[in-house]
Amino acid sequence: MSPAQPYPSAARRVLLTGGSVFDAATGQVRPGEIVIGDGRITAVGAGTGSLDGDEAVDTSGCLLLPGFVDCHTHVALAATRQDTFGLPRSARGLSAVPVLRTLLRRGVTTVRDAWGADAGVRLAVERGWIEGPEVLLSLRQVCTTGGIGDHWSPRTGPFDFFGDPAMPDPVFDGEDGARAVVRRMVRAGADWIKVTATGSLSAGLGVTDTQITPGEMAAIVDEARRQGGRGVMVHAHGARAAEEAARAGARSVEHGTFLDEAAVTAMAESGTWLVPTLSVTQSGDGDGEAAEAHRRSVRLAASAGVPVAMGTDNPVRPHDEVLREIDHLAHAAGLGPARALRAATLDAARLLGLDGDRGEIAAGKRADLVLLSGTGLATGALSERVRAVWRSGRRVTLQDGV
Repeated sequence: MSPAQPYPSAARRVLLTGGSVFDAATGQVRPGEIVIGDGRITAVGAGTGSLDGDEAVDTSGCLLLPGFVDCHTHVALAATRQDTFGLPRSARGLSAVPVLRTLLRRGVTTVRDAWGADAGVRLAVERGWIEGPEVLLSLRQVCTTGGIGDHWSPRTGPFDFFGDPAMPDPVFDGEDGARAVVRRMVRAGADWIKVTATGSLSAGLGVTDTQITPGEMAAIVDEARRQGGRGVMVHAHGARAAEEAARAGARSVEHGTFLDEAAVTAMAESGTWLVPTLSVTQSGDGDGEAAEAHRRSVRLAASAGVPVAMGTDNPVRPHDEVLREIDHLAHAAGLGPARALRAATLDAARLLGLDGDRGEIAAGKRADLVLLSGTGLATGALSERVRAVWRSGRRVTLQDGV
């Protein structure tokens, strides 16, 4: 069903009644009912019969949660990764269409794209040309010379497999260069600035290096703040890069596979979030040195008071991992189901600065909702439990033709 033909009508007051409601702030589940209208939650009642609406949806035996928020995904990289040079430029944006649709059908109503999507993808969702969660952009992952965003080859020298003016050059050096690269991204429509401060775990190179100087990092954070108060998300597997990012005031550290006491102390003191993307190491058998280190790092961060938000980081099939990430947070990271679900809803919205608008079931908040079968908080099979999704008060079709 296209966004032009929503069900139920967003103009009518729709009563969701008979079920239970997850309170993301407290982690409690209580009987409750909700009224949605004009894209917002207009009322929340304590029990059946306390509210009314123009039409009703029976949620008996089910659990209502806020829409899920994925703070680290890649919605438009699958086609590019499969064939870097052989596809038309438009293929990258078009490849996002099925990914966004599937994410929305699994209850994800907001995403922060951690590089790969351009401003056209965001615009297409905003205007209803394609169906999907709201998209926040970082465009490219900026880096110093030789970083993982620097596509240089000893055979060809510097090259850019995007070759797209909508995706600016991400490579910089020095503090002046750091400010300039932020300005390039903002000019092209970035909501966030993504920085790579270490090498790549998938390539197995430089994961404990620090590829950006403290001065460069501070310049990026300062310039991002000057440019409309934008936040900085820092790809950092190693402890020293994470610590320096936190000291510079970065909003979030992505991955944090090899954190230590000094790093998590700096993050806690600076209010820097951790988006651990556990699916990178825990999917499959979850064994190996990196997998164990990652589990230990997230537990260490959480015990030190570092706030944790959900993000998946699967550039090939992000929609396959999104709800498994919540289960990894609950068990591999030791957060437990309630805290893991909060990391994917209210806390994720807090990281993105959107908690005044979404992330919990409360009057006045945007009507982004997920209906799960059963009323328990078990996170092991969330994809199989999704029964309905609302984004901005509009009900999403979960299967083609249904």
